[in-house]
Amino acid sequence: MNERPTSLLFACTQNSVRSPMAEALAKRLYGREMFVDSVGVRAGELDGFAVAAMDELGVDLHRHHAKTFDDLDPSAFAMVVALSPEAHHRALEFTRGTATEVEYWPMPDPGAVEGSRETRLAVYRDIRDRIFTRLKTRFGAPAGPRV
Repeated sequence: MNERPTSLLFACTQNSVRSPMAEALAKRLYGREMFVDSVGVRAGELDGFAVAAMDELGVDLHRHHAKTFDDLDPSAFAMVVALSPEAHHRALEFTRGTATEVEYWPMPDPGAVEGSRETRLAVYRDIRDRIFTRLKTRFGAPAGPRV
């Protein structure tokens, strides 16, 4: 396990699926230990399948409002975790000239999957679970009882 940053920013392409899920899961796990936020390269509409997948864990995304890198100060974050190639590129530009660490955790875009509601929801669950596992692997178990 590596040391946890004091502030963590998750980034994806539209701040509508992957980064809001990561933000909400990190807040659930480490919310008292670090400040957590999320952004997109562009702002998009919150994805209903992301909301449904998180609702299954009792994690509420309904009040999430998409933000972009332009809405934030790069020096406010100790670490940025990019979840898409486009976000990784933008995160490196965003943090240039700061001491902010950037990590790339590539996660496929579940919105690109077609099929039945259940088929699509299964893909969102998979992304949610991958992010959850990656958080616990990278930052360890939370200090207190959580998820």
